Amino acid sequence: MKRLMLSGPGALTWEDVPEPEIADPGQAIVRPIALATCDIDPAVLRGAFPLPGPYPFGHEGVAEVVAVGERVRSVRIGDRVVVPFQISCGTCKPCLRGRTGNCTSHPPLSTFGLGALGGLGWGGLWADLALIPHADAMLVPLPAGVDPVAVASASDNIPDAYRAVGPQLADDPGAEVLVIGGPAAPSIGLYAAGLAVALGSDRVVYLDDSPDRLAIAHKLGAEVIDGPRDARVGRFPITVEAGGGAKALRAAIDATTYDGWCTSVSVQTKDVPLPVFDMYSRCCTFHTGRAHARPVIPAVLDLVAAGRFDPALVTSVTVPWADSVDALLETPMKLVAVR
Repeated sequence: MKRLMLSGPGALTWEDVPEPEIADPGQAIVRPIALATCDIDPAVLRGAFPLPGPYPFGHEGVAEVVAVGERVRSVRIGDRVVVPFQISCGTCKPCLRGRTGNCTSHPPLSTFGLGALGGLGWGGLWADLALIPHADAMLVPLPAGVDPVAVASASDNIPDAYRAVGPQLADDPGAEVLVIGGPAAPSIGLYAAGLAVALGSDRVVYLDDSPDRLAIAHKLGAEVIDGPRDARVGRFPITVEAGGGAKALRAAIDATTYDGWCTSVSVQTKDVPLPVFDMYSRCCTFHTGRAHARPVIPAVLDLVAAGRFDPALVTSVTVPWADSVDALLETPMKLVAVR
């Protein structure tokens, strides 16, 4: 079979490798049918994110089940499934608490397609076939009528956005939301805006200086403001920082009202000073870190199936599988390749 390898910035090649085989009765083999880029992938391909190759590429996608171990009960051959990007057993203490990104049955940060960061042994999803180690715990069947192309990012980026607004709006129904968008986590910020609208926020404000992203946010139902990422636009119970950098992070924290919740979904590669006393005075809850994707995927899919949220609006380019390499090297915001 063939899999896509990243050997460095702007360097992608298909390589021939043996097909995976089921070695444990809880495993499954899937055939990816709609693969998406994560927000960090374009930066990796441009050499702007510290994730050097070589490694098997790709960690977001929908797949078709082609083989299952004898203990697998939740999926059958032919099912279409979302493949979470993180490896999780479903039975350890963190997994049972919903912290599937910190599964203790495997080395820390174990993921598909993120090189040495996630462990090279898991392979990437941009391949003809992929081995899933804990099929019952990991794979999420696609609801009837949901287009695999629309939810190709349900492995990672859409759940990443959901964790920034979903629990908060459940705790404070109708709360107003501010999303500070930008190039660091562009699709996650847009997904967060669309999900906040779908989840019933009374007002969702999306701040950015990109006409393209502002247009998408408007289509998703958000109120858009064209301006710098540190513009002052008031205070909100829920804020999301997706712009990247110290200015956007400080602006999101400053815009969080008393007893508010601020989530940073961008990856800050440099230390950023925080106004801790001011945050303390306002009882501001601040959260950053990797999303625990698996537990929220069903909720995301339910919103799509109900017609309340359309992640396809965020997709920049859709191409046939055979055109993957050329399209990836163009580094669009959100690419989906379809087999």
